[in-house]
Amino acid sequence: MSRIFWSIVGKELIAFMRSWQLVVVVLYMFIFEVYIAGSGIEINPRNVAVGYVDATGGGLSQKILTRLHGPEFLPPRRFNSQQELSRAIFDKEIIVGLIFDDDFEKKWRQNKRTQLDVLMDATAASQAYTTLNYLQHIVLDISKPDIPVDIVTHKLFNENADNHTFMALTELLSITTMLSIILTAVVFVREKEQGTWDLMLLMPVNPKIIILAKSFSQIIIVMAGIVISLGFVVLGTFNVPVNGSLWAFLFLSFFFVFASAGIGLFIAAIARDVMQVAQLSIVVMMPLIFLSGAWTPIYAMHPAMQYLSYISPLRYYIEGSESIFYRGTEWIDLWPYFMGVIAVGGVMYLIGFRKIGRLF
Repeated sequence: MSRIFWSIVGKELIAFMRSWQLVVVVLYMFIFEVYIAGSGIEINPRNVAVGYVDATGGGLSQKILTRLHGPEFLPPRRFNSQQELSRAIFDKEIIVGLIFDDDFEKKWRQNKRTQLDVLMDATAASQAYTTLNYLQHIVLDISKPDIPVDIVTHKLFNENADNHTFMALTELLSITTMLSIILTAVVFVREKEQGTWDLMLLMPVNPKIIILAKSFSQIIIVMAGIVISLGFVVLGTFNVPVNGSLWAFLFLSFFFVFASAGIGLFIAAIARDVMQVAQLSIVVMMPLIFLSGAWTPIYAMHPAMQYLSYISPLRYYIEGSESIFYRGTEWIDLWPYFMGVIAVGGVMYLIGFRKIGRLF
């Protein structure tokens, strides 16, 4: 049985290598997609277009505006009225507009309560609200309120607040999920499209061995992609810190890929062609990603969604991976993430295994 198992695994690996288009897609996803996500997705403000209306004619407004410099901000653009400023925001010429009333500097110099009006295009929510945070710090720094509190900030786990390393790792985990599901489903559905499904059923081999071998071959491919992406992009290009054990991450990835392969088996059982695999994979992956905390922190979700997140193995995979890379969590403290991936993923694989096993 062992020889038959590894023969089927080898046959699927050779078939994958002969399909150069599929090889290119997998390498592109693990290398270039991770690189694009890490280098191209910018959360911090960059080149933010700012406009202003200044009726004060004083120096305080200019002192604030000179703090808005590159690379975060483009040179502030002056408008003659609030109507013109509002129209520019409506036409997406600028993202943030500042309005200095004629008594702005006068009240400030008299130590009276003054007001700075800010208009924002909140369709660019991340950029706009991060810019607002910048403005608040600039105004507080200039006004120097007499508050007997000295605020000292210590950034933990990501001291430089570099979101490139975070986005690269997150993209790697998302791509691992997607390819684990799709490749496992495709390896079975391709038999249906090529008309060799009936020949596979006639093989004098235990169907369980066929299912395990075919799915395991795709697990090997995804794990190889993870190693390549780690070496060339995550660790090589973006120098993501590994404060914990890299072996712990690889073991956790193996169990997660195994769990995702179970979802692929389920999809393969009901899909008739590769197009349906792609469609069903998106339908399945979106809830998994939404419930994982990859895009929205779990604590910020609705309580019902927080409970549902426990059925997403991607939640445990992301939390465990971040603990390994950023927090340097020891092996013994990683057991909740391993148990979550193994328990939830084991159930998923069993369901998919039994579903496709009914076709044999």
